[in-house]
Amino acid sequence: MNQSSGDRRRRDLLLGEWACLGVLYDGPTHGFAIATALRPGGELGRVWSLSRALTYRSIDQLVDRGLVRAVGEEPGIAGGKRTVLAATRSGRAALRRWLATPVEHLRDLRSELLLKLVIAERCGVDVGDMLHRQRSIIAELAEVLADDGDDVVALWRRENSEAALRVLDRLLRP
Repeated sequence: MNQSSGDRRRRDLLLGEWACLGVLYDGPTHGFAIATALRPGGELGRVWSLSRALTYRSIDQLVDRGLVRAVGEEPGIAGGKRTVLAATRSGRAALRRWLATPVEHLRDLRSELLLKLVIAERCGVDVGDMLHRQRSIIAELAEVLADDGDDVVALWRRENSEAALRVLDRLLRP
């Protein structure tokens, strides 16, 4: 399917864009700090990493959509100035809505759900209700997958759904 820029504006953000917005949720910072959090081994990069170039492209997309805005400048390390960015009110609200929405597909648990959980923890956003809904979705999938045959794909999906249920049960434990 070919997507026009109009389609891009209407659909959800990419995971890298959500990750950038998650870094900005707590308060203003500059692009280099966001890129540092998203590099492999970084706070969010452990789950979803972006190159510096893709981080800045994601920031530009967030600015274009009115979810992030420039709020000032500060001196850079090697001279020049760094633009300080902040999530807008609508950006913060969009992030909270995204964090409150369970993922629909088993294949998205490792990337999207884990990213949501790390961002929610970082931002102090309670996702308990989402986790209950997520568990219900995975339990339904696991039930369907129980009779899905014994080929390698069915086995992989079944084992992943059972592992996901164990993790969600641990997260939901008081």
